[in-house]
Amino acid sequence: MTVLLQRSREGDSDALNQLVPLVYGELRRLAHAYLRDQNQTIQATALVNEAYIKMVESKQQNVNDRAHFFALAAKIMRQIIVDYARSKGAQKRGSGVSNLELKEEILSLDQDFTQVVAIHEALDRLAKEDPRKAQLIEMRFFGGMTLEECAEHIDISTMQAFRELRLAQAWLHRELKG
Repeated sequence: MTVLLQRSREGDSDALNQLVPLVYGELRRLAHAYLRDQNQTIQATALVNEAYIKMVESKQQNVNDRAHFFALAAKIMRQIIVDYARSKGAQKRGSGVSNLELKEEILSLDQDFTQVVAIHEALDRLAKEDPRKAQLIEMRFFGGMTLEECAEHIDISTMQAFRELRLAQAWLHRELKG
C-alpha cells in the first residue's frame, strides 16, 4: 500500500486504481459501520464509491501512508454523510434538534439527519479552536480508525491521543447540549 501511495504521489495515475482493491474491503467496513442497523436510503457501496470518486478527483492526493489514506477517507465520507443529511433535512423542514450526543455508533441518517448536521457544525467550531482534537474525533468516529492509528497519523502517543479525544468528546458533548 505504501509503495502504491508513493507511486501515486510521483504522478502514476494507475497506482490509485491498483490501490483500491487493496483498501475497498476496509472502506466498505467503515461505510457499514456508519450505516449499520439503519433503514437509510444511502448504502455502504454507494458511500464507498462516492468517496473513491471524490478521492480520485481531489487535488490532495499526496497521501503518505495507510493511516493518512484512511484519515482522508474519513473526512470525505463525513462530508458525503453530512451532505446526505442536509438533503434529508431540506425535505423535512422544521424538525427540531434536541439532546444531541456523539456516540461510537453511527446515527440513523434518515431519522437523525439534524444530529449529523449539528455534529458536523460543532466539529467545524472545534476545528477552529483545536484542529488536532477535531481531527481525532473525525478519524475515530467518522473514519473508524483505532486510537493507535489516530495517534500514529498525527504523531503523538496513544495516551496523549486518548486524553485529547476525551477532552474533545467533553467539548462536543457540552456544545451539543447547548
